[in-house]
Amino acid sequence: MTTIKVLTKINAPIQTVFDLSRNVDAHQKSADFTKETAIDGITSGLINYNETVTWRGKHFGVYLNHKSRVTAMILYDYFVDEMEEGKFKSFRHEHLFNEEDGITIMKDKLYYEVPYGFFGKLFDLLFLKNHLINFIIERNKTLKALSENEKQ
Repeated sequence: MTTIKVLTKINAPIQTVFDLSRNVDAHQKSADFTKETAIDGITSGLINYNETVTWRGKHFGVYLNHKSRVTAMILYDYFVDEMEEGKFKSFRHEHLFNEEDGITIMKDKLYYEVPYGFFGKLFDLLFLKNHLINFIIERNKTLKALSENEKQ
């Protein structure tokens, strides 16, 4: 299993950051570089506990579908989405939020397993892990900008 952790500090209230993090429209804006769009389930607005969204995006030159369900949520503290259908063997993304002195600290913890044995692990080591880290960083840059602009 591969683990990725990314920490992002955002100068905005925790509620703003939390809601933008689960906003399907904001995600589509932040993932524009992969042409990622919501094609099924919740396709606009806020996703909530036990709801699903299916994403279609271009990764490594190929369009892929990924269906996730929000499996846990405590408002403004955290939410978790887990893959129900997709190319991973397993995929779990924990979104954790904490506010300190008006700054929201957003932590992403991503846990996933790749299929295809040795070849999948090699692909992960050479390409996939860095692709996912960059995807989260780019997503979080957009969320940061949106959150900080909303604060004004």
